[in-house]
Amino acid sequence: MRVKRIALTGFRNYEWETIDFSSDTNVISGKNAQGKTNLLESVYLLAYGRSFRTRFDKELVNFDYSSSEIIADIISHEREQTVKIQINPGTPKKITVNGIKKTASGLSDTVNVVLFSPDDLNLIRDGAVVRRKLLDNAICQIRPKYNELLSEYNRLYEQKSRILKDWNEKPSLIDTLDEFSDGLCRCSAKLIRYRASYTIRLNEFASVIHSDFSGSGENLDITYKTVSTVTNPLASEKEIYYEICDHQEKHRRAEIESGQCLTGAHKDDLIIKINSKDAKNYASQGQTRTAALSIKLAEREILLKETGEYPILLLDDVLSELDSGRQEFVLNKLNGGQTLITCCEDENISERTGGRVIFIENGRAYI
Repeated sequence: MRVKRIALTGFRNYEWETIDFSSDTNVISGKNAQGKTNLLESVYLLAYGRSFRTRFDKELVNFDYSSSEIIADIISHEREQTVKIQINPGTPKKITVNGIKKTASGLSDTVNVVLFSPDDLNLIRDGAVVRRKLLDNAICQIRPKYNELLSEYNRLYEQKSRILKDWNEKPSLIDTLDEFSDGLCRCSAKLIRYRASYTIRLNEFASVIHSDFSGSGENLDITYKTVSTVTNPLASEKEIYYEICDHQEKHRRAEIESGQCLTGAHKDDLIIKINSKDAKNYASQGQTRTAALSIKLAEREILLKETGEYPILLLDDVLSELDSGRQEFVLNKLNGGQTLITCCEDENISERTGGRVIFIENGRAYI
């Protein structure tokens, strides 16, 4: 799987530009604030239909344009396909693949990417929401229906949250609380099974990669954590549902008094341990970075197993955060698929990868 060519019109600081990529390593080099990350962002949109940097479409449009457009020629599943995304702030994006209308979640049938950015180096020590996002983004690419389920869960969660917040002013709202609680329990049971299953696979690959990466025989272990009443997150959906309902019943009064949703998949987390110690509290800076890298590279391996093709790997200014040994490990793990790496001009990365170098200056690309 690879991007052959991408054409950007009015996207971020790109007015109009067409860029051809190599099928293996592409080094995107240039000074800060020239558009390197913007280019990676445009490729990310080909897989997710949304940005990894902002929720607002207006930020994706060049100041001198009223709309923006991304057109890319993709080699996927042994054939060439064309993905087109039109961004008009205030209206839904128009997405087509080979001229056929698609939803954002439907793009995963054509394009898969794994993004590794400096923010991912905080994956170990940040709050649970970051690790849930990792799971959700990864599962959406291999299980398209998961995105619909997640959207439904978020809708129910927002509605229940409003009830808990507003019922004192509108007492009749409390009569609808149990309906939304039940809906959240049903959605949670489905999400939990997806997440638990994916975590097992993530741990399988990440532990092997981490062992090689650390070079010191360190053991990485990733386990899934959900609400306390769920005894087996891989049990049947019905069994998990009843166990979540038990948790919900026990916390119903506390929810009403606190005005917060205390039961559901929005409480999930990943427990990451290195040598049996909680990495969040005890890992060194080097161990933290190694574990985060291992997890993202494991995500890449899972996509390979699922689709038969390596996903496009996007590395945004990651090497500058790593020592030379870890840099070499990452670069040596990139064989077998297309990679886009952004870096500053002084890193001499082209000599270390042998890939194509694309220089970016003020929204213009030079080979």
